[in-house]
Amino acid sequence: MMQTARVAIVGGGLSGLYAAYLLQQRGFRDYVLLEARAVLGGRILSVPAPLPGSVLDGRAEADNRFDLGPSWFWPGYQRQLDRLVDELGLTRFEQFEDGDMMVERSPQASPARMRGYASVPPSMRLMGGMAALTNALHHRLDPARIFTGYSVRALRATAAQVELESVDASGRVSTWHAAHVLLALPPRLAEARIAFLPALPEALSRQWRDTPTWMAPHAKYVAIYDTPFWREQGLSGEARSACGPLGEIHDASIPGGSAALFGFFGVPATARRGVPEAQLRGACRAQMARLFGPKAATPITEFIQDWAWEAHTATTADPDSAGRHVEAPPPMAASGPWCGRLTGIASEWSLQFPGYVAGAVEAASLASQRLTFVVGQGDREAGDAVGGLRSNLTPMGLDDGTRDR
Repeated sequence: MMQTARVAIVGGGLSGLYAAYLLQQRGFRDYVLLEARAVLGGRILSVPAPLPGSVLDGRAEADNRFDLGPSWFWPGYQRQLDRLVDELGLTRFEQFEDGDMMVERSPQASPARMRGYASVPPSMRLMGGMAALTNALHHRLDPARIFTGYSVRALRATAAQVELESVDASGRVSTWHAAHVLLALPPRLAEARIAFLPALPEALSRQWRDTPTWMAPHAKYVAIYDTPFWREQGLSGEARSACGPLGEIHDASIPGGSAALFGFFGVPATARRGVPEAQLRGACRAQMARLFGPKAATPITEFIQDWAWEAHTATTADPDSAGRHVEAPPPMAASGPWCGRLTGIASEWSLQFPGYVAGAVEAASLASQRLTFVVGQGDREAGDAVGGLRSNLTPMGLDDGTRDR
């Protein structure tokens, strides 16, 4: 199968969906979005957990979701993302932090209770989880332009265009032609999984390869309960531990929905790999009980998401990575056959918030502004820009009044 589009977006996480959304807002629909997974969202993953013994209406059920990927954003300084949340009509709420926190300093000492502290500016979450953001964008896009289960494995720069070779779950190969490609997947993943023909400049390839993918070495555990019983004890649900398996724990409850705690694993990815999930869950439940009492040992349900072994997130270099936020690499080639034809837009390419949810919005926004669509001779039909459209990369100042400050 061979298809053609003016712009091809590789990756259906937040940055890819937002780029498509911005293009459509400007009346441009000659794009295609290719996502390797069977579902959209990328590293944003929110799972449902209905209230036990209750019948939730559709809205409440949609809101009662828990994040196994990113959970928080900070409107106080991530203003562009906050404006998007408003634009999409989503509901935000503040992370619960009232009360004391628990601290485990060693296996030989009992957990200590100490005064908690609040984040400044406040950490915020979304009703429905972060997936409410990607779902809202998805629902505003032309479904005929979105293809899931298509893994792009090669990009070829020809004299006239870029050829994208993808393979679906059945092994069928498809070829797409585009004037410009937006890479909405992490730099390291793109460099490792996609063959660039001709090769990217060596310095650029090395910079992409050396950029850690945020969340790739991490894993999260979520435990759902009947009630937030820790709050009755004057606890915030927050904890720090040097004993593990969870190093950092927070209240994950939904206002009007289920009560929950979640934690980030402190055990390195390479050590986690050889441990059966049932054993990991048991260790997490035991730790919750040490910190918050016996009720914490019996959650209604629980989830583990280990991103280090998720094929469309991590490479072989990521399990040993610290997974820290680092300076963004260049998103494009400065010269050569790829110059002006390929732009990185995933969160790691953000100048202000590399690796964060807000970074995906910023990187996609900057790239979409660089793509200037010039309407030539031809008609517009049903709001679509058709005939004579061409795209080119244009320089832009970084302080253009649209970035977060």
